Amino acid sequence: MSDKAGPGATPYERLGDVERIERSLARAVSAALLQHKRAGNPICEWRDGEVVWIAAADIPEPQDEGPARA
Repeated sequence: MSDKAGPGATPYERLGDVERIERSLARAVSAALLQHKRAGNPICEWRDGEVVWIAAADIPEPQDEGPARA
């Protein structure tokens, strides 16, 4: 459904493009993690049923996901 989810696609058609949505979410998470790392802010994640804080220095560098637009 990627060709239907172009600039003229309806919101319903865009929701059908799951791969594009997942790529966008992955880019947003990577950007947020990098922003936290650069600002020196810790993040938290869920591990083994508990919330675990991760120091900014321990946040992994995001890998290049390619161009900003999918």
